[in-house]
Amino acid sequence: MYIFNSDIDNTLIFSYKHDIGPQKVNIELYKNREISFVTEYTYNLLSTVIEKTFFVPTTTRSIEQYSRIDWGGRAPEYALVCNGGVLLRKGIEDESWYRRSLEIAASAEVELNKAWYFLEGEPGRNFELRFIKNLFIFTKCIDSIKVIEKLKKLLDNSIVDIFNNNEKVYVIPKGLNKGSALLRFRDLYKKTLKIIAAGDSEFDISMSRVCDIFLAPCGSQAIFGNFENIVFMPGAGVFSDELLDYVIKIVE
Repeated sequence: MYIFNSDIDNTLIFSYKHDIGPQKVNIELYKNREISFVTEYTYNLLSTVIEKTFFVPTTTRSIEQYSRIDWGGRAPEYALVCNGGVLLRKGIEDESWYRRSLEIAASAEVELNKAWYFLEGEPGRNFELRFIKNLFIFTKCIDSIKVIEKLKKLLDNSIVDIFNNNEKVYVIPKGLNKGSALLRFRDLYKKTLKIIAAGDSEFDISMSRVCDIFLAPCGSQAIFGNFENIVFMPGAGVFSDELLDYVIKIVE
């Protein structure tokens, strides 16, 4: 058996803004609105993946955001949320894991404080400033690209990672990345298992560097580079369908 660590958004599930075709299943409600979907094909394949792998969703989503996902009665036992800073087991937070994550985040306290004060005064910020679980900083800015350019000049980039995703801006301690979380999890629970991981963005690069097999979208070489363990999907269909097909071929 493999551990299967998969990013969620734009990897397995997609917002209402993405066209994934008419055959889809709503998987997330927010304020009575259907906001995220999976293809019917992915929805059906997930049952096999959950049965055949040790499936651990691995996401930058907060606990609250993750809890909105409806897995159709097949919720994975474990999930890594808050960029790996929080481990959930059956929806309950693992306190010892979180304490260790706080220790990791503390090493970046000076840089996080700098980022906080900078973003407090950023005129282009159009959302509240959040310190997610005292682990990393999140907000939204009108011109997020320009803001992260400023942050990269201001902060020590060897201590924190600075990301943007559309309007969203994140400042995250280097040690608090998804790749580190994968290794922490395996060391605690499944030391002998190999890891398959999947993701679509800069947040997932760290996973690609530590797993045995990494599944990436067609054409994403500029993000992930060309490494032997990375498999780029053909791009003939929806990313989630292709990657789950690939996982099932490996494990069966």
